[in-house]
Amino acid sequence: MVQKLLLLLVALLLVLPVRATVVDVDNTELARLVAAGVPIIDIRTEGEWKETGIVPGSRLFTFFNEHGRADPPAWLQQVKGVATPDQPVILICRSGNRTKAASQFLSREAGYQTVYNVKDGIRAWAKDGRPLAPAASAIARCPGGANC
Repeated sequence: MVQKLLLLLVALLLVLPVRATVVDVDNTELARLVAAGVPIIDIRTEGEWKETGIVPGSRLFTFFNEHGRADPPAWLQQVKGVATPDQPVILICRSGNRTKAASQFLSREAGYQTVYNVKDGIRAWAKDGRPLAPAASAIARCPGGANC
């Protein structure tokens, strides 16, 4: 009886999907995660990057373009070049709203285990006087003008 119960439990664990986690983080936690080497992806548009600057070390992968359109499969290919689904990743936008959608996509559709959503975005980062880097150097590293 115990063996059958144990076998049933193991079978259920194999069938149940792995639960991914989206964690909202503040600036203190963001700074700690970046210092620990967790990759940060800024999903804003090029104009926004140039306007405010970026968190140093950010990868620049636009999720929603200037017209509000997204191409999740293409965006996911860019993300996979930075972090695999079993590695944590941080997403940042202007205020934390767009990253909610992108975080849910990574978690639910792409199987990313841990996605950190910067809940108040780059606005709060800048308001706190945290370091910003010019976007120009990160944009210049992108091949053929692609957002990276």
